[in-house]
Amino acid sequence: MPLVVAASPEIVEPIRAAADAKVAAGAGVDGRCLEVTVQAAEPVEIAAAIATKHATTLTGVGQGSGATVLPDVWVPDSSTWLQRLEQAAPGFQPLNGASVATSPVVVAMPEPLAKTMVGWPEKKLQWSELLGQMTSSDSPLKTGIVDPARDASGLAGLLALGQASAGNGNDAARVGVLRTLALNRSNLRADLMAKFPKSEDPAALANGVGLAALSEEDVIAYNATQPPVSLAALYVEPAAVALDYPFAVMPEADAAKNNAADLLFGELASSPAYRDSLAKAGLRSSDGTAGGGFAAPTGAPSPEAIAASAPASGGGAANGLDAAAIGRALASWTAITSPGRMLVVFDVSGSMLGTVPTAAGKTRNQVMVEAAGRGLGLLDNEWWLGVWVFSTELQGSRDYRELVPIGQLSKQKDALQASLGEVQPVEGGATGLYDTVLASYLAVQEGYQADKVNSVVLFTDGQNEDANSISREELVAQLKEKSDAKRPVRVILVGIGNEVNKEELETIAEAGGGGAFVAQDPAKIDEIFLQAIASRAATVG
Repeated sequence: MPLVVAASPEIVEPIRAAADAKVAAGAGVDGRCLEVTVQAAEPVEIAAAIATKHATTLTGVGQGSGATVLPDVWVPDSSTWLQRLEQAAPGFQPLNGASVATSPVVVAMPEPLAKTMVGWPEKKLQWSELLGQMTSSDSPLKTGIVDPARDASGLAGLLALGQASAGNGNDAARVGVLRTLALNRSNLRADLMAKFPKSEDPAALANGVGLAALSEEDVIAYNATQPPVSLAALYVEPAAVALDYPFAVMPEADAAKNNAADLLFGELASSPAYRDSLAKAGLRSSDGTAGGGFAAPTGAPSPEAIAASAPASGGGAANGLDAAAIGRALASWTAITSPGRMLVVFDVSGSMLGTVPTAAGKTRNQVMVEAAGRGLGLLDNEWWLGVWVFSTELQGSRDYRELVPIGQLSKQKDALQASLGEVQPVEGGATGLYDTVLASYLAVQEGYQADKVNSVVLFTDGQNEDANSISREELVAQLKEKSDAKRPVRVILVGIGNEVNKEELETIAEAGGGGAFVAQDPAKIDEIFLQAIASRAATVG
């Protein structure tokens, strides 16, 4: 049986040549000649198939097609794929993971614009400066991006811009950047490349994509076609997360496959011929230096500077990647690009008056409402939103009360903002969780919109305390009975603090086709709320 390797298309030929050289040299495993098959595969396709195998999904990726055969070794373009999978599917634990090539992520701009707008190639650009260019109301630049949920270079650009806006402490700038990027997003890298201007005519430059985060290899490959307008590669500082091409041996590989993978990796790690074939493909070696024949773009930093920012061997966390940061960035992106229909339900029981030591003494309610306000501020005008509060007997015998009915955000933005001020804990109020979950589920299902993800996002810091409500078993049974494949509704439960029963929340959320998140430290509710927003986008009916 041959060792099957699936690799990003741009690195397939160098890996295939290295494998052929190893086979020709007579390498073998356990007395058998080495056999290697190297196939081109888009990283998103393999990632979707792995996620599906582990009964999960990646944000913005969806289910695998079922036709994708998983390899023994996977060489995606970035360790971010491995981190996202390991986060979503803890059972996915590939071996090795060391980098076998690298390509810095750059900002690609048509050369005429790069010269006139940013002083390329002499001037060095900061991400904060780029942020200003993108959010300026009079900027002539049309910004493009490959969907960062499906493309590693797009994700690297999103992370870099997110860090720049966070450094400015400017939430408005962060939201503005996301919305600007969303206007000209592409699902495929080839589609984005086709949007660059085909002429230096001012109108063509104005109407085409003026900047986009891509890999250095993308720019080299594009310019090699001798287009009418070449691209400049801007090495923006601080350096974005580079594409690092990890050599990931799949967990299912047996001992013979592992030994064969070790032989192939040894060739990739030490062969001068492989290093030179990378260079001809527009890629650098894993340490950031380049082999013979590498056509570095104009203005590229010195090999030493590239090497200094290259990924450490082993990729992942060693590459400075942060799974939490990736999750936050993609959750924010999802909130902007995938409008939904959501009912947000806030717990206003008396326990929400408890203070949060890690939030300068603010109450749980204050922390929750502030986080929700920031999260709702991300949402596009195409969203539909409503707000409820719940405790016990808030409206006669009902445990819940509507503050704003579900409606289009553009038509009730002021009402929604004002409603957050009405989210006030009721002293002595208990937690009427079960009746509220069922009522909110049915309310969202009743007004179901097929072109949107329909969901309930409910915040609570406790367990059900209403002796007159339905039981947990009855709630679970009702949710399952009322579920409708033609009108799917996701129930997302967000637990706050250490008094929630995580098992209870997970049981209810599973019955409601959703998920449960627990922020044991309420001060971190922002992160959890973003995860909840991303979670609700997993399925569209």
